[in-house]
Amino acid sequence: MPHLLVIGASQGIGLETVKAALAAGHRVRAFARSAAKIDLSDPNLERFPGDALSSADVTGALQGVDAVVQALGVPARDLLGPVRLFSDATNVLVPAMEKAGVRRLVAVTGFGAGDSRAAIGPLQRLPFRLVFGRAYDDKDAQEIRIRQSGLDWTLVRPGVLTGGAATGRYRVLDRPSSWKNGLIARADVARFIVAEIADNAHVGRPVVLISHALPL
Repeated sequence: MPHLLVIGASQGIGLETVKAALAAGHRVRAFARSAAKIDLSDPNLERFPGDALSSADVTGALQGVDAVVQALGVPARDLLGPVRLFSDATNVLVPAMEKAGVRRLVAVTGFGAGDSRAAIGPLQRLPFRLVFGRAYDDKDAQEIRIRQSGLDWTLVRPGVLTGGAATGRYRVLDRPSSWKNGLIARADVARFIVAEIADNAHVGRPVVLISHALPL
């Protein structure tokens, strides 16, 4: 079983990935500034407080792991100002992984990042740009840096995220012609990530994830 480092592990998709990975029997190093507050009990869980923008913290967290899941997020209140977290953290992580010899990276960005932006429906483009434009410009830079690396990467672009338990009924859209927006539970995104770490089915490729419900 791979030893996973989950960056952004204290909430959202990161926390759901920690749960799913532990359920699958993985050893998990949960990296976040508030990692000590993660309310889970499992002998395979290691809480690792750290800052994703700190080279020293990230380098320390990479020791002894086999794969990395990058699942960063920013608070909604920060979306209207400049966003640099995704690219800045990736500019720390990628060279640290290359130096440490850790090759496998699964990075969560979002539907609308990179070349999936062209698949946004015409009625959604203006509100998407107004609300998420700055964040997704930074996610574009994040994806470019990952693509330029020598890592074995997969870019995960979920649609509109929902809460609740995993359903196991989601679609993995791995061809640009199939990309569309839709709802998906964070827990289902986490299930896909853990499965991808195990089978490496989409190395060097971006995928869009949505549920089997009707697309938006």
